[in-house]
Amino acid sequence: MNVLEELYKYKGSNNIAMVCNDNSITYKELWEESDKLASYIKVNCEDDHTPIVVYGHKNPRMLVGFLGCVKSGHAYVPVDITVPRSRVESIIDTVKPPFILTTESLDSYQEYKIINILEDKAIQSTDPCINQDDYVKDDSVYYIIFTSGSSGVPKGVQITYSDLNHFVEWGVTLGRNEKLNKTFMNQAPFSFDLSVMDLYLSLVTESCLYSLEKSVQSNYKVLFDKLKNSGINVWVSTPSFADVCLADASFNQDLMPGLELFLFCGETLSNKTAESLLSRFPKAQVYNTYGPTESTVAVTEVDVTEEVLQKYSVLPVGKAKPGTEIIIMDGNEEMPEGEKGEIVIIGNTVSAGYINDEHGNQTKFFTYDINGVNQPAYRTGDKGYYKDGYLFYCGRIDLQIKLHGYRMELEDVESSLMKVEHVEKAVVIPVYENDVVKYIKAFCIYSGEMESDFKTQKVIKNKMKEFVPDYMIPRKIQFVKEIPMNVNGKADRKKLMEIEK
Repeated sequence: MNVLEELYKYKGSNNIAMVCNDNSITYKELWEESDKLASYIKVNCEDDHTPIVVYGHKNPRMLVGFLGCVKSGHAYVPVDITVPRSRVESIIDTVKPPFILTTESLDSYQEYKIINILEDKAIQSTDPCINQDDYVKDDSVYYIIFTSGSSGVPKGVQITYSDLNHFVEWGVTLGRNEKLNKTFMNQAPFSFDLSVMDLYLSLVTESCLYSLEKSVQSNYKVLFDKLKNSGINVWVSTPSFADVCLADASFNQDLMPGLELFLFCGETLSNKTAESLLSRFPKAQVYNTYGPTESTVAVTEVDVTEEVLQKYSVLPVGKAKPGTEIIIMDGNEEMPEGEKGEIVIIGNTVSAGYINDEHGNQTKFFTYDINGVNQPAYRTGDKGYYKDGYLFYCGRIDLQIKLHGYRMELEDVESSLMKVEHVEKAVVIPVYENDVVKYIKAFCIYSGEMESDFKTQKVIKNKMKEFVPDYMIPRKIQFVKEIPMNVNGKADRKKLMEIEK
């Protein structure tokens, strides 16, 4: 599979490539506009191939930004408008792009030039001067997605063009139906790696990406009106988003008669959710997948049938895709089937590493000998085991969690909490329901005057919005006089979780 070669086939197509609300773009427009942008970048950057930040939300011209970058030999770095300003600046400081492309308003930062793709006349008047020799090459970085880091500084995961091509080649085979000229749902923001699944599986099959803005997703009436008129065939989301929709009885095959495939990634898919979907959408298949950002979205799959549901009380995440081998390790020892340990991913979609993070690269990435050939490998920090040839995921080894599909380090949340005035110490724990993280709770030592717990919590949460996205703000904050410590002198999280119970 070669993503850009596939797209080249549709360069004259008037089919809609992406639609969001009243905004849309055809394949012809996408190809021509990205050619112009790529030419503009080539002329202005010359031999500098530093990655370029693309800032915005769900405007179809975000795709012009992505393709314009890679056609000119630059990786793109998607940043959503919901990312707090301080984190946007941290990403910019790490990447140091030649300029920043936007589809939304972005206040200036330092000396960086900000170019609005929708408005810049210099781009629109540029004569195309791009050819395939200018494109990002196989082993070059194609995109960089920033994830939560334990130090409070986001980590930039570098995915090469080869990684993406191998992922897409496998992804289009999921499900029993041909995917040409379908409609894919886009729920996740482009700065979340789940969106890579719907975006590129849609583009290489000349399909339409039907995108739902964040504001739509939080308004039931508007959301269900959109779904009813969407014509969606392939649903791509976190399980949490499906759970929200399942709360309404009208979420069924009658609402979306053309829906034939659910693709889930990003967090645990429960038996209850899968069973409800199969019952309400008898024409559709439900696929569970697994994979961290560092392995290019997903590397396993399982078709969740009635037979699978009846056999397993906890759903497997499936079997590894072609070109990938997954082993369970305890330190440097490979564990046999049935034994739990760290999930290690080896193969052709493992990331090229973190941008400008030597320590992280040495800690997480290595090579593993497979039949005499060294293959790139990644230590996920996830705990898992094999049974009946299936991989099962059973939580994090460290303090990294997933909440509503978003990966975060608890230390990242704690670091941001302690930036708030009068918060002297903070420890954050996940609160589980049926083995799924439902929300996060903070225990805080607070030195300021408190009119009431409720008002102080509100002040802290509002202040945290300056540092982290909404999903990283604790639902509950409990004020304590001291944080319990374990024998190692560290915060006793186990005891705090017992307090929560």
